[in-house]
Amino acid sequence: MKVLVTGGAGFIGSHYVKSLLEADGISQVTVLDALTYAGHVENLGEAFLDPRMTFVHGSILDGSLVEQVMAGHSHVVHFAAESHVDRSLQAGGPFVQTNVMGTHILVNAAVRHRIERFVHVSTDEVYGPLTEGTATEASPLLPTVPYAASKAASDLIALSAFRTYGLGVCVTRSSNNFGPAQYPEKIIPLFVTRLLRGEAVTLHGRGEHVRDWLHVADNCQGIGAVMRDGEPGEIYNIAGGSDLTNAQLTEMLLEVCGAEQDLVTYIPDRQANDRRYAMDWSKIATRLGYRPVRDLKEELAATADWYRRNPERWAPMLQTSRALRPLAVPAGA
Repeated sequence: MKVLVTGGAGFIGSHYVKSLLEADGISQVTVLDALTYAGHVENLGEAFLDPRMTFVHGSILDGSLVEQVMAGHSHVVHFAAESHVDRSLQAGGPFVQTNVMGTHILVNAAVRHRIERFVHVSTDEVYGPLTEGTATEASPLLPTVPYAASKAASDLIALSAFRTYGLGVCVTRSSNNFGPAQYPEKIIPLFVTRLLRGEAVTLHGRGEHVRDWLHVADNCQGIGAVMRDGEPGEIYNIAGGSDLTNAQLTEMLLEVCGAEQDLVTYIPDRQANDRRYAMDWSKIATRLGYRPVRDLKEELAATADWYRRNPERWAPMLQTSRALRPLAVPAGA
């Protein structure tokens, strides 16, 4: 099996590449990554020692390069995306370009090169907020923010290649991922790096927003199952089964970082901040035997320990993430 992984130097992508190199039947892994602010070759680490892996620096928006790189592969796993909500509120254009046009370029090339399986990695945010119940794979797409809208569009583009051309597309939609080496703009690495430095962390509203937390290794396990045995044309929700309010999550992070409650402050809620995401992941459990196995509290402690032991990996990034501010929108806009 020869696998092309787009965005393979990013957080989830790099963990997936390492898991792929440990799997049976893998003869070649090619990583295509533009190395934007959240992608780093250091994330791949020891994967560079494996002669089966090749790294290509480039963008999925470069059609000529995509054609060259895709040639000779049997499978594609597509992680490459702009993924941070606050950045999409500031400037949605790059999200449309990378997530929508980039996916369009990839699936068209995959059709021409007769790729056997194309796994498109997406997010639970495409379903939009739910006050109660859970979203199944058949639920309507009701994204709120530009990031989620661009991912919903890319899902439909990928699935259209199955319906129109018979490309072996599967879509995975995962809940909030966490784990070592995540860029410190997402809540867990952001809070951990601040708490380790004795700095305050801020919660929107009263921290009542609910998210399901999924360790990156569990997500990679689910994606791997879909790549091997998923049914073309199908969507698979992948969740961790750990629903927490942001306030509950913060309490756990204070504990694993050895920080005090007085470091928590509250600020007005961000615009368009969905209150709750929730997915039904029984389909992948029933059909492909997936289940998350990592203990949330243990893995949060291990994640905090990684940041504690590797400040050289994240400290230079803090200035960039601190410079990010949500776009101010007038009330009623």
